[in-house]
This record gives sequence, structure tokens and C-alpha cells, in this order.
Amino acid sequence: MITTIIDIAYLIGAVLFVWGLRQMSSPDTARRGNSLAAIGMGVGILGALFDNRIDGGGNYAWIIGGMFAGAGIGWAAAKKIQMTAMPQLVSIFNGLGGLCAAILSIVELTTTDLDTGGKAISLFALLIGAVAFTGSILAYLKLDGKLKDSQVVWPKHNIINQILLVACLAMCVYLTISVQSIPLLIAFLVLTLFYGWSFVAPIGGADMPVVISLLNSFTGLSAAAAGLIYNNNLMLVGGILVGASGTILTVLMCQAMNRSLWNVVVGGFAGSGGGAQTDGDQVAKSTNAVDTSILLYYSQSVMFVPGYGLAVAQAQKALKELDDMLEANGVDVKYAIHPVAGRMPGHMNVLLAEADVPYPKLLDLDDANAALPSTDVVVIVGANDVVNPAAVDDPSSSIYGMPVLNVWNAKHVIVLKRSMSPGYAGIQNQLFFHEKTKMFFGDAKASIQDLVSEVKNL
Repeated sequence: MITTIIDIAYLIGAVLFVWGLRQMSSPDTARRGNSLAAIGMGVGILGALFDNRIDGGGNYAWIIGGMFAGAGIGWAAAKKIQMTAMPQLVSIFNGLGGLCAAILSIVELTTTDLDTGGKAISLFALLIGAVAFTGSILAYLKLDGKLKDSQVVWPKHNIINQILLVACLAMCVYLTISVQSIPLLIAFLVLTLFYGWSFVAPIGGADMPVVISLLNSFTGLSAAAAGLIYNNNLMLVGGILVGASGTILTVLMCQAMNRSLWNVVVGGFAGSGGGAQTDGDQVAKSTNAVDTSILLYYSQSVMFVPGYGLAVAQAQKALKELDDMLEANGVDVKYAIHPVAGRMPGHMNVLLAEADVPYPKLLDLDDANAALPSTDVVVIVGANDVVNPAAVDDPSSSIYGMPVLNVWNAKHVIVLKRSMSPGYAGIQNQLFFHEKTKMFFGDAKASIQDLVSEVKNL
């Protein structure tokens, strides 16, 4: 009877995982989905604690103590973190998940007499978990500005990564079919940890949202492998869901950046920078709060394009206030969301949801590009590479072929920016010199607040 109840608990947990994931597909229901998934995890943990098929021994105090300690650290970190640093937090949490799977694998490989299938699964979990751990740590260090691409990239790094990948796979196969050897297992662990670091090293800052998504899928796969090790269906289902959703998101983001998934796997992304066309004789036209406010106030349609600069300035609430004032004057206001705007998948969606921007106002790449020709004014707030015409008309650019927001098709373009400095990809944006573009220099939040003040006076 106890076994049946526990199996039912696992089933309930799996259903809540799937239901919660479905709810997360829309910002309107994402918070509810997150809560449902958390409840599902809680049900699964309780089931595992009472499952007599799992040898808990006298370790329940340690298990419960670890749960409370981890929950406390996670809660404190999530409460303290700023929206601009959310990608770093995701990278750290994701890496710890991979480390957990790697540790479980090491314990099984060193304390349990496994058959060939069991060793293969454990070694796979160790490989994926270790790569996710060190890769996520390096992603955190690069996102947080603690390490630069030039500090961790070697000559012919992509070739080195391919050699390391083959070595990891070969060693995994050898350990699976050979007699268990602790020294070889330690060597394999060191090799996989090193490969995880090396795998992320050549990936440029502009491509970091994709690698975060990919590493997240790695962690899911390692959790699924751990579920196989312990014959825990809930862990298996949860890991597969995370792995599959992360992989799908990675593919979609690769398409959004005109990248190959194979290049992601072998670490073949181009680093930041690349030859975009520049002309020292070009001059950017500037504008001010008075002229811009008049242009916005008397327009019929306005489209905001948010980017990482909006998050840095924490200007989302000021932007929503400007949105409300324009809407009150009969202006149709929309937001264009590029799939890789910001530093992680969905960064801009979360940022605007925090300011209570209605989800129907958010247009994806295709819908925004379709609406731009009939838009009076586009206001770019902190976005750069995702609105760069070089992706369309400059074959020498490192972002050539990347789908971007064709903001130059609107009647007027206003760019809110501190300076003329390039974006995360490290290349100049020819949009700044376009005949339809005017630069509004200054801090994004202060500039938007100035616009709000001027609109109030109209």
C-alpha cells in the first residue's frame, strides 16, 4: 500500500511539472506555473523520503537539513538579485544542478557494483553534469564582467574543443567496458570539468543567451540520467522536461541568431566583435526631450524596442508611465521583443511584466517587423545588435544573416543611448547614422522621465 501511495505521489508530481511548464508559456500565467512546478517538486521530495525502496538509512536529518539550508540560500539570493544580474543567478543555479548530478554519479560509481548499463548511465550523467557545472560558472564570470573573452580563449580553441569532446566520449566508452578504476575515474572527472570550461570559453558575449539555454538543457539531461540511476520516475520526467525544453529553446534562439546548433555543441560560435562597415565621416543626428515628446505625443503609433540598457537603467516603470500617457492621448503603443534581447531567454518579457506592461502589447520578431512599416515612431531603449542593419546588408559583419528588427522601416527612429559605443557584439551600429534616426543621449531612465515631464506639459 505504501509503495502504491508513493507511486501516485510521483505521478502527481510529474503531472504538476507538465502543467506548470505549460503555464509558463505565457507571462500571464507564468507565476502560477512556477508555483505548480514547485508544489510538484515538493510532492516528489516527500515521496522519495518515505520510499522504502530508497536506502535513506539514518541520513534523514542530513537530507532535511540540506533542504532547508539550500532553500534559505536560494531565497536570499533571489530576493537580493537585481534584474540586470538575473542571467548570472540563472547560470549559478544551473551549474549547481549539474554539480549535483555529477556528485551523485561519482558516489554510485565508487560505492556500487554496477553492470555495464548502470556504468554507462552514471558516466553519462557525470559527463553532462560536470560540463554544465564548469560551463555555467564560466558563463557567470563572463556575464558578470569578471573575465573577458580574450582572457580565456586560446589559438585554435574550437579545434581544441573538438579534441576534448572526442577524448571525453572515448574515455566514457572505455570506462564503461573496462574494470572499475578510481584513478581513471578521477582523470575522467578532471577532463570533463576542464572541457566544460573550455567549451564556453570561445563563445562571445553576444551569444551568451544561447549558451545559457544549452547548459540548462545539459543539466536537465544529467538529472534525467540520475533518475535512471535511482530508478526514480519523477526525476526522470523532470529531467527530460528540462532537457527537452532547453534544447527546443536553444534551437529557436540559434535560428534567431542565424547560428548552427552544431556550432554550439563544438563551441564554434564567433566571439564578440567582427567587421561591420564603418565610416568615420558619418555624423549622427541628435535630438532632445522637447522635440521627441512632441513627435511621440502627436503620433498615431509608437513602438518601443527594449534591450539590456533598459534593464541596466531600471527604466521599465518609467517607460510604462510614458506608455500610459501616450495611450491616454490615443497613441497605439506596442513593444518589439527580439528573441535574444537582453542577456537570457525572455529577459525583456520578465522586465516588462515587472512594470505591468500587458502581454498583448508585446510583439515577437515577425509580428513586429510586419507592423514596423506602418509605425510612426520607433523608440529604441538600450537595444543595439538586434536592430543593426549590418545583419541585413553587410556580408563582412559577424552578425550578417542574423534576423533583426527592421526598425529603419518605420517613419522615425529615436535611439536612447549614453554614447555611440558598440553593443555586446562589439561592432558599430550603422543605424545610428541612418537618415531616419536621431540619437537621444543620456541615461535611459532619466531620458524617459524627461519625456514624461514634457508630455505632461503638452
